[in-house]
Amino acid sequence: MTGPDDVLLVHGGTPLEGEIRVRGAKNLVPKAMVAALLGTGPSRLRNVPDIRDVRVVRGLLQLHGVTVRPGDEPGELVMDPTYVESANVADIDAHAGSSRIPILFCGPLLHRLGHAFIPGLGGCDIGGRPIDFHFEVLRQFGATIEKREGGQYLEAPQRLRGCKIRLPYPSVGATEQVLLTAVLAEGVTELSNAAVEPEIEDLICVLQKMGAIIAMDTDRTIRITGVDTLGGYNHRALPDRLESASWASAALATEGNIYVRGASQREMMTFLNTYRKVGGAFEIDDDGIRFWHPGGSLKAIALETDVHPGFQTDWQQPLVVALTQASGLSIVHETVYESRLGFTSALNQMGAHIQLYRECLGGSACRFGQRNFLHSAVVSGPTKLQGADLVIPDLRGGFSYLIAALAAQGTSRVHGIDLINRGYENFMQKLRDLGANVELPGGAEAAAQG
Repeated sequence: MTGPDDVLLVHGGTPLEGEIRVRGAKNLVPKAMVAALLGTGPSRLRNVPDIRDVRVVRGLLQLHGVTVRPGDEPGELVMDPTYVESANVADIDAHAGSSRIPILFCGPLLHRLGHAFIPGLGGCDIGGRPIDFHFEVLRQFGATIEKREGGQYLEAPQRLRGCKIRLPYPSVGATEQVLLTAVLAEGVTELSNAAVEPEIEDLICVLQKMGAIIAMDTDRTIRITGVDTLGGYNHRALPDRLESASWASAALATEGNIYVRGASQREMMTFLNTYRKVGGAFEIDDDGIRFWHPGGSLKAIALETDVHPGFQTDWQQPLVVALTQASGLSIVHETVYESRLGFTSALNQMGAHIQLYRECLGGSACRFGQRNFLHSAVVSGPTKLQGADLVIPDLRGGFSYLIAALAAQGTSRVHGIDLINRGYENFMQKLRDLGANVELPGGAEAAAQG
């Protein structure tokens, strides 16, 4: 249930034009903060965005005795884990809230303290993201796990030991779990079918700076040779390619022109190719990327999400809003999260023509094809969008609703905007910097900024 402070009025129909900045990736920064727990000395992380997930991890680190303070430059954190200690179970639960990141504290805490407690976990409701596999991985390293009231209690009676693990699917979270646990485990850990997203590579860079020995093969195999101790690190987080793509899609859907300072080509190559196929224009320089709608009709495309280096599932939802304005039939096959297309019902309410299917409509069958999930979509366009009452379902879907409301004629009431703070730094100010006509009923500015 959302309150009046969690509603945004969006008066649509105005192209977004101007400049915004993206900082470090939401899918890297909190994990790099957790990695600081493994060190014997302070770590320095730069390019940190002010988002809710960062605040959650900062609070959890402080509960466990880690000193966290701002650094010398904006967006810099210094974390000193010298005096790591156990935290109160109720405090952990209160700080964790709906975040799923506490599961990644398991390995570091088992190494530092010999035990850990993990509360029940939340996160975006976009399909199955089971944590059982995390616990199974930790058992393979030698941890014992006991279910207790409010969560799971883990112990490491002896030093954790390296092992061979094959992921049934290249899960980012499971790969992070293995990396954060294996670096101080005894012996060699071999992880097969690992995720190889840019944020995973950046986490490996962080761990290598701390003294870890990690080798990545071309066949999605990562080998980690455990070491006895790790030091601190000094690292600048890679930019958030998911937020950058969200603003790019907003430029396309609203017929706007947005310069995303901090956006990086290397991590966005697949997105940029697709953006160009749809009819979007972009220009890259040393400081960022400019995205704009060049005029004329957008082109319908066939799109299939996949793990990196494929088209990222987090890019899909914002781009689908732009595809409602493309001429012809676009086909979208979602292969990563089985429920990620549920957000399209609200777009249909606004005037879009999107039909969902249980069949695989992409170039190849996927793991959802025989499981009765609505995981393919046909988008017929162009259609005029009209303002509506919208309730945000998840982080990327929520930003997609914002894009749709900005592209629509009339006024939309967008409920649940607080969820967007999880992954988009200062998004209200960025919207205003781009000329968006938005307002918070009752002047609830503080709530919108988290």
